[in-house]
Amino acid sequence: MFHAQILTLFPEFFDSPLSCSIPKRAIEKKLAQVDCMQLRDFTTDKHRTIDDKPYGGGPGMLMKPEPVVAAIREARKRDPQTHVVMLTPSGNRFTQQKALEYVEHRHLTLLCGRYEGFDERVCDEVDEQLSLGDYVLSGGEPAALSVLDAVIRLLPDVLGSAESAVLDSFTEEGILDWPHYTRPESFEGKRVPDVLLSGDHAKIETWRKEQAASRSKSWRKAGET
Repeated sequence: MFHAQILTLFPEFFDSPLSCSIPKRAIEKKLAQVDCMQLRDFTTDKHRTIDDKPYGGGPGMLMKPEPVVAAIREARKRDPQTHVVMLTPSGNRFTQQKALEYVEHRHLTLLCGRYEGFDERVCDEVDEQLSLGDYVLSGGEPAALSVLDAVIRLLPDVLGSAESAVLDSFTEEGILDWPHYTRPESFEGKRVPDVLLSGDHAKIETWRKEQAASRSKSWRKAGET
């Protein structure tokens, strides 16, 4: 079973996404278990203070080290094999290959930040820092959910067809998926490519690889401009 722990100020953020579609199926089949831990539960003052002003001045607030570190250590106590990942814009880029690594590891803790981020001393307690890309979210929860979804769908027996995960975009050397078509054969004057109707599986396979390579090259180039 894949075991994920989420350290967050908003456990309710995950209620709906985890109760539908593929994540729900994985949890119901006991292929995945997801536990949310409220970071405020690890505060020690009556106001349950989780943030404070940064030393040196500046805008915003920082998440205090005491409750966050206490939560991380509790997560490790509950699951000694867990791999603790901090979601932060300054982390390494999340990729399909990284998702596959998490599937193999099977034990994952995702630390979600808020405000202006974490006190730097929290970084010493995590195993990895991870980012979805060069943009800023309101918190780490949407990023954690993306990581969870990407990993859960790769678990054995979660998808209806194991081949679906294998053929996903980026699974093979970062190559995007090829174009897909279904009925009707003609839609508003746009026809399904003849090769897909030919029944020649060798030609279809060649066409798909060519299309995937071409699409990857052109879309990557467009993204760099």
